[in-house]
Amino acid sequence: MKDFETYIFDLDGTLLNSLNDLAMSTNYALRWAGMPERTVEEVRMFVGNGVKLLMERAIPGGLDNPRFDETYAKFREHYLKHNLDTTRPYEGIPEMLNILKQRGKRLAIVSNKFYEATQELAKHFFPETIEVAIGERENIRKKPAPDTVLEALRQLGADKEGAVYIGDSDVDIMTAKNSGLPCLSVLWGFRDKEFLIEHGANNLIEHPLDILNVKFNQ
Repeated sequence: MKDFETYIFDLDGTLLNSLNDLAMSTNYALRWAGMPERTVEEVRMFVGNGVKLLMERAIPGGLDNPRFDETYAKFREHYLKHNLDTTRPYEGIPEMLNILKQRGKRLAIVSNKFYEATQELAKHFFPETIEVAIGERENIRKKPAPDTVLEALRQLGADKEGAVYIGDSDVDIMTAKNSGLPCLSVLWGFRDKEFLIEHGANNLIEHPLDILNVKFNQ
């Protein structure tokens, strides 16, 4: 058995508990447009594949709603100003990342959150540990396509061998599979154990510090 050398993390629901800020910006935009607001639990199930899809699910009629674009733009405007209001790392995350960094591991974030917010949050919360942070960009396919994971590996100068992907959703499970990486599914995020197992999770992590002890076969 051998330690992993490269760790690629999802962001929302894996490193950061951002649910309340996402819900607040969603409802700000819906109120502005005169649309029904959503509960935090509804937003929890809407997130996981980028904020555009979050708003497709939150706005009545989704993309077919004639006010979709302006309501989505209002969400983005609000979220970029308020994504640090209540968002915080999950307990144990900073400690886990610091230990991995001290061990000489390569660390990256790959998220379907738009690029500016991904960069801002990574720099704010993890400036000394996360080397590469990649968000949604127009010229690269988002998760579950492997493109952003492969780009993170390229920027890190790391190979797929010895790399692991860590996330909290079915999208993350598919992303890891499409990237040819093992996947660790976390149980403190936006999806529960039953949901993750139903969607193919086979390596479940109960606490961030458990990540430190996971190894792979040589």
